[in-house]
Amino acid sequence: MKVEKAAKQLEALGNPTRLKVYRMLVRAGDTGMAVGQLQERLELAASTLSHHLHRLILTGLVTQERQVTTLICRANYLEMNALVGFLVAECCVDAPRTAEDEVAA
Repeated sequence: MKVEKAAKQLEALGNPTRLKVYRMLVRAGDTGMAVGQLQERLELAASTLSHHLHRLILTGLVTQERQVTTLICRANYLEMNALVGFLVAECCVDAPRTAEDEVAA
Protein backbone atom coordinates (compact mmCIF):
# COMPACT_ATOMS: atom_id res chain seq x y z
CA MET A 1 0.00 0.00 0.00
CA LYS A 2 1.24 3.47 -0.81
CA VAL A 3 1.62 6.07 1.92
CA GLU A 4 -0.79 8.45 0.16
CA LYS A 5 -3.60 5.88 0.09
CA ALA A 6 -3.05 4.94 3.74
CA ALA A 7 -3.08 8.63 4.67
CA LYS A 8 -6.42 9.18 2.89
CA GLN A 9 -7.98 6.17 4.59
CA LEU A 10 -6.69 7.20 8.00
CA GLU A 11 -7.91 10.75 7.40
CA ALA A 12 -11.39 9.42 6.60
CA LEU A 13 -11.37 7.34 9.78
CA GLY A 14 -10.11 10.34 11.76
CA ASN A 15 -13.62 11.78 11.88
CA PRO A 16 -15.52 10.43 14.92
CA THR A 17 -18.78 9.97 13.00
CA ARG A 18 -17.12 8.12 10.13
CA LEU A 19 -15.23 5.94 12.59
CA LYS A 20 -18.53 5.02 14.28
CA VAL A 21 -20.09 4.20 10.90
CA TYR A 22 -17.10 2.11 9.87
CA ARG A 23 -16.93 0.19 13.15
CA MET A 24 -20.63 -0.57 12.88
CA LEU A 25 -20.12 -1.94 9.36
CA VAL A 26 -17.10 -3.99 10.45
CA ARG A 27 -19.22 -5.53 13.22
CA ALA A 28 -22.04 -6.25 10.73
CA GLY A 29 -19.89 -8.75 8.84
CA ASP A 30 -20.21 -9.74 5.20
CA THR A 31 -23.98 -9.20 5.12
CA GLY A 32 -23.45 -5.49 5.72
CA MET A 33 -26.13 -3.11 6.85
CA ALA A 34 -28.85 -1.12 5.13
CA VAL A 35 -28.35 2.64 5.05
CA GLY A 36 -31.66 3.08 6.87
CA GLN A 37 -30.48 0.83 9.69
CA LEU A 38 -27.24 2.77 9.99
CA GLN A 39 -29.15 6.03 10.06
CA GLU A 40 -31.51 4.78 12.75
CA ARG A 41 -28.80 3.31 14.98
CA LEU A 42 -26.52 6.32 14.71
CA GLU A 43 -29.37 8.84 14.87
CA LEU A 44 -27.99 10.82 11.93
CA ALA A 45 -29.77 12.90 9.32
CA ALA A 46 -29.86 11.17 5.94
CA SER A 47 -27.73 13.89 4.31
CA THR A 48 -25.11 13.68 7.07
CA LEU A 49 -24.84 9.90 6.80
CA SER A 50 -24.68 10.12 3.02
CA HIS A 51 -21.77 12.56 3.24
CA HIS A 52 -19.82 10.33 5.63
CA LEU A 53 -20.51 7.15 3.65
CA HIS A 54 -19.37 8.90 0.48
CA ARG A 55 -15.99 9.70 2.06
CA LEU A 56 -15.55 6.09 3.20
CA ILE A 57 -16.54 4.76 -0.22
CA LEU A 58 -14.09 7.10 -1.99
CA THR A 59 -11.22 5.72 0.08
CA GLY A 60 -12.23 2.12 -0.65
CA LEU A 61 -13.00 1.25 2.97
CA VAL A 62 -16.73 0.76 2.31
CA THR A 63 -18.70 -0.68 -0.60
CA GLN A 64 -22.36 -0.13 -1.44
CA GLU A 65 -24.77 -2.39 -3.26
CA ARG A 66 -28.36 -1.72 -4.24
CA GLN A 67 -30.76 -4.57 -3.48
CA VAL A 68 -34.05 -3.58 -5.10
CA THR A 69 -34.84 -0.35 -3.17
CA THR A 70 -32.34 -0.78 -0.34
CA LEU A 71 -28.72 0.36 -0.26
CA ILE A 72 -26.54 -2.13 1.58
CA CYS A 73 -23.17 -0.93 2.90
CA ARG A 74 -20.31 -3.24 3.75
CA ALA A 75 -16.86 -2.79 5.19
CA ASN A 76 -14.26 -3.70 2.59
CA TYR A 77 -12.24 -6.19 4.62
CA LEU A 78 -9.48 -6.49 2.01
CA GLU A 79 -8.83 -2.75 2.29
CA MET A 80 -9.12 -2.84 6.07
CA ASN A 81 -6.58 -5.66 6.31
CA ALA A 82 -4.26 -3.89 3.87
CA LEU A 83 -4.37 -0.73 5.97
CA VAL A 84 -3.74 -2.60 9.22
CA GLY A 85 -0.96 -4.57 7.53
CA PHE A 86 0.61 -1.36 6.29
CA LEU A 87 0.59 0.04 9.82
CA VAL A 88 2.19 -2.99 11.45
CA ALA A 89 4.42 -4.31 8.64
CA GLU A 90 7.54 -2.62 9.87
CA CYS A 91 6.80 -2.62 13.58
CA CYS A 92 10.00 -2.42 15.61
CA VAL A 93 12.36 -3.05 12.64
CA ASP A 94 14.59 -0.18 13.71
CA ALA A 95 14.49 -0.99 17.42
CA PRO A 96 17.84 -1.92 18.94
CA ARG A 97 18.24 -5.63 19.55
CA THR A 98 18.62 -6.74 23.13
CA ALA A 99 20.71 -9.62 24.51
CA GLU A 100 17.48 -11.68 24.87
CA ASP A 101 16.72 -11.09 21.16
CA GLU A 102 20.16 -12.42 20.20
CA VAL A 103 19.68 -15.59 22.30
CA ALA A 104 16.19 -16.20 20.86
CA ALA A 105 17.49 -15.84 17.30
